[in-house]
Amino acid sequence: MKVFGHPLSTCTRKVLATLAEKGREAELVLVDLTKGEHKSPAHFARHPFGVIPTLEDDDGFMLYESRAIIRYLDRVLPGPSLTPAAPKAYGLMEQYLSVEQCYFSPSAFKVSWERLFKPHMGGGPVDEARVAEGRQGVAKVFAILDPVLAKQPFLAGDSFSLAEVAWLPDLTFFLTFDEEKALLAEHKHVAAWWERISGRPAWRKVTGA
Repeated sequence: MKVFGHPLSTCTRKVLATLAEKGREAELVLVDLTKGEHKSPAHFARHPFGVIPTLEDDDGFMLYESRAIIRYLDRVLPGPSLTPAAPKAYGLMEQYLSVEQCYFSPSAFKVSWERLFKPHMGGGPVDEARVAEGRQGVAKVFAILDPVLAKQPFLAGDSFSLAEVAWLPDLTFFLTFDEEKALLAEHKHVAAWWERISGRPAWRKVTGA
């Protein structure tokens, strides 16, 4: 099994975290974004939209898009299920996967890009207005999650699921700086949830913590 991606890519990390939770190893084939390898003919053959990651299963089956990949891996690999069986819990998992994709990660990435990645890639000065916009979006999401997580330990209910897997990468980068950590601390139930999920051995393996 191979994962074509980059170890710092949030979408690649979703896939690596799912593999780690399932106790499965896969070869990470580096696609160097700084060299434009994701736009090479070889990679377009793996991912027609020229982004990462792509999964190549043991039998040669190819799949792209991280959220499709993690659902697939959870279904085909042995180990603890990351998808709730109960219909309502399943619905909640899917709901919070959508919240992450549509509302949380786009806002969090604005902050991470401006404050973490852009300065190291020669992208010019930090756009503080964009940072403020991103933080405002994240704060709105945290405020919505906090009462939910006051009643249950995980997004889908009582068990860790693919919803948490999807939130971990962008939330990790967002919390690089003290100002963002202070924003999290204002929402004590989200902060407690973050402590529960970020300390999992699988995620620590992915991040090298």
